[in-house]
Amino acid sequence: MRAAPTILHLDMDAFYASVEQASKPSLRGKPVVVGGIGPRGVVATASYEARVFGVHSAMATAQARRLCPNAAYLAPRFALYRRISDAVMELLHTLSPLVEPLSLDEAFVDLEAAGAADCAEEARAVGEQLRQDIRSLTGLTGSVGLAGSKMLAKIGSEQAKPDGLVLIEPGTERELLEPMTVRTLPGVGPATAEHLRRTGIHTIGEIVEAGEDELVRLLGKAHGSSLHVMAQGLDDRPVVAERDAKSVSVEDTFDVDLHDRARVQSEVRRLAERCVQRLRSAGRSGRTVVLKVRRYDFSTLTRSETLRGPTDDLAVIQEAAARLIESVETTGGVRLLGVGVTGLADFTQEDLFAQAATAEAAGAAVAEEAEGAEVAQGAEPEHAPVASGEPEPVAAEAGPRRWVPGHDVRHAAFGTGWVQGSGVGRVTVRFEQPWSAPGRVRTFPVDDPDLEPAEPPPLLAQERPGAEPASEAEETEEADPGAAGEGDAQPSSARSSSPAIRPKSWSPSPSPPASVPGADASSP
Repeated sequence: MRAAPTILHLDMDAFYASVEQASKPSLRGKPVVVGGIGPRGVVATASYEARVFGVHSAMATAQARRLCPNAAYLAPRFALYRRISDAVMELLHTLSPLVEPLSLDEAFVDLEAAGAADCAEEARAVGEQLRQDIRSLTGLTGSVGLAGSKMLAKIGSEQAKPDGLVLIEPGTERELLEPMTVRTLPGVGPATAEHLRRTGIHTIGEIVEAGEDELVRLLGKAHGSSLHVMAQGLDDRPVVAERDAKSVSVEDTFDVDLHDRARVQSEVRRLAERCVQRLRSAGRSGRTVVLKVRRYDFSTLTRSETLRGPTDDLAVIQEAAARLIESVETTGGVRLLGVGVTGLADFTQEDLFAQAATAEAAGAAVAEEAEGAEVAQGAEPEHAPVASGEPEPVAAEAGPRRWVPGHDVRHAAFGTGWVQGSGVGRVTVRFEQPWSAPGRVRTFPVDDPDLEPAEPPPLLAQERPGAEPASEAEETEEADPGAAGEGDAQPSSARSSSPAIRPKSWSPSPSPPASVPGADASSP
């Protein structure tokens, strides 16, 4: 434990939902749910307006729709979330070299490592300035916890939500923790909490009273001892700048169980391709390929195959995943499939036997091509050869385009907007941008040639229209205070000495007009 609250925990408020509200003026102040929008989808994030109705993350989307039917249900836009997350993490790295990201919207910062704060007053000033900088740069809000340990800093940020800061003075930990529920402590999930409840332990104070011996008897040596230490507010875990990933994986839950064996195999190949894309983007390779199958009866099976060495070769990983799916009985129906890679490394060790096979196949292809050229000079062959490993093309009609609720589109006549909903051969689009007023809604046929997918609109300050360096913008505003139009003023929390770039004509979170109804972006 530290003598000063120099560990900072930042948690962005309802991050995915807040990004959607910031980029869609008509949804500001309205309930928004981001996650899987199908009948088997799961909520990733719910806005605070939706949480009032009992909607929360990890809840089935179907249940969320029953609790809050008028919310906007949107599919996630991870590329945009990552871009904003990267900008926020850059801000954190200006505070300290020791930044430990936990997810796209959450991180620890060790202020002591950079000498950024030596006492509670300095730490609070750093935290407040960080919140202002985040709002100026992204238009979003984040909650900050400051304490002498990681556990307490995270508890502080939870208490600060939304858009607040809580500083826990060293020496007050026991008093703060005693009345809190046992679920507050890291590592206490529903099963452990229920086990403790049955023995009469409901609060952290009661964990301390029970004593270490009793906790070890109930939970085992490792879990019981660590829980007793944390219940006293003791946590010496350091902030670790690099958290080494143990695996890379992707998975999909299907709206309808898959029964066709060829379709299952096709999905496995597609998932393997996505997994390799993630692996390569992280600059990693892996040695063990893991297949996950959840069947119609919710039974979950995993199969794995360890390769000769780490690889990021798509063909090698697809072949391993194909072999694994062959060993799983899927005739009853498949609800979920996943492909992952473990045993990660920063290098690849190519399989020499695979390389030899590839070279042999390439030589055969060259010989076949030469033979085909000779045939072409004479009579045309009856059947053209099909390349090895490639399926013979099957003629199929292209179906109508699928428009995903929440995703960005552009229309040749009406400009940029986002999909509010689709079904019965039509798609509804709301045309608006982050800096505009709530937009108009129009409906088009799903195959309208003038409608096409688009990139997300800019949210970061330096990407917004009319963005200037902060110093130039401030000089312009001082020279001509009436330059900004009505409603363009920045909130007071955004008027800071932050080095972040701020536009003159964009308010990060304007109050939504009361007359704008919430959008129901449900899909068929």
